[in-house]
Amino acid sequence: RNLTVFSQIQPIPIPITTTNLSISDESLRTKGFNLHRTITDLNLDHLNSVFVAVGFPRRDTEKIQIALENTDSLLWIEYEKTKRPVAFARATGDGVFNAIIWDVVVDPNFQGIGLGKAVMERLVTELLRKGITNIALYSEPRVLGFYRPLGFVADPDGIRGMVYSRRRNKK
Repeated sequence: RNLTVFSQIQPIPIPITTTNLSISDESLRTKGFNLHRTITDLNLDHLNSVFVAVGFPRRDTEKIQIALENTDSLLWIEYEKTKRPVAFARATGDGVFNAIIWDVVVDPNFQGIGLGKAVMERLVTELLRKGITNIALYSEPRVLGFYRPLGFVADPDGIRGMVYSRRRNKK
């Protein structure tokens, strides 16, 4: 199995407030989208379908449930007409100093209308309000340009992320 190491990026410390969100909660509602901050009403099979649609491997829904129960902050956007998730992002961390953003996805049928930006802006705002200022994420190189306007840059200290890989000997 090949393991892909993603680029680690860190945010520029810029203040984000609800007054400078690119799309307001009200505008989301007007366009037929509902914003959620808990896993209540989140159908994990539907979320898994979004993961697969963007190229993530299909995941065991029981493991997704455990991961989400151990997530500090999450946001997802539901399309009102279908009651299905169309955008999602979550963060884990120590609750004080550090957080890592994971699983930023937008259903391909809903990309390009600001939903990814909406979940990212709100997730970063929530982390900053908690006093967490060291926020990292791992990104595929092809989407780095999405994160830069949101204040993320390649780590200015030149720190490179590393991934543990356990090689199994085939006998």
